[in-house]
Amino acid sequence: MGSKSFSARTLDANALKSFAHPLRLRMYELLDEHGPSTATRLAALLGQNTGATSYHLRELARHGLIEVAQGMGRGKEKYWRVTPGGYSYGDAAADPETASALEFLLDDLVRQRGAELARWREEEPGAPEEWVRVSGYGRRSLRLTPEETGALRDEVFEVLQRYRSLSEGREPGPAGPRDPSIGHVVVHFDVLPLGAGRDASDASDAPDEPAS
Repeated sequence: MGSKSFSARTLDANALKSFAHPLRLRMYELLDEHGPSTATRLAALLGQNTGATSYHLRELARHGLIEVAQGMGRGKEKYWRVTPGGYSYGDAAADPETASALEFLLDDLVRQRGAELARWREEEPGAPEEWVRVSGYGRRSLRLTPEETGALRDEVFEVLQRYRSLSEGREPGPAGPRDPSIGHVVVHFDVLPLGAGRDASDASDAPDEPAS
């Protein structure tokens, strides 16, 4: 079963290599969480100088990861925002340099997810009750074929796409009061065929995983 694309674009080799930079990844995370911002504000948050953040913002924009937020800022001041529609990393890279960049990005994705889970565990006791009620941790261990696994993945991404479209119409502004009923909600979803790389003989000797 072929993989459907639920993102506005797939990053090409040049974009992957450019994005695989610790500061650019952190700047993208801040724009994603807090909404449009300037190079000056990001510099203050990250302990960098404005020249550095301006350069890295332009690099992110050059590859379509962020864009200028129209109608914000005065004079030459620019507000940058995450480009709507999202992105995907695509298939395995062909050349070693791009493959290394992709590995870096995937490792950072794992780091980010772990950090977000740990952050919510810390914040949950003090969070408003209405948000605690609708939060959740989920894990399921299933026995599926590759075709069934692909269908599951695509169905979940179709649901996420509907809510992403809803979310992108609610981009926060750089200042002023925010609607307290709308929060920054992070959804983690992974489909991991664990053990698929083992020999059949090794897999047959392994104990069954506990159901969850």
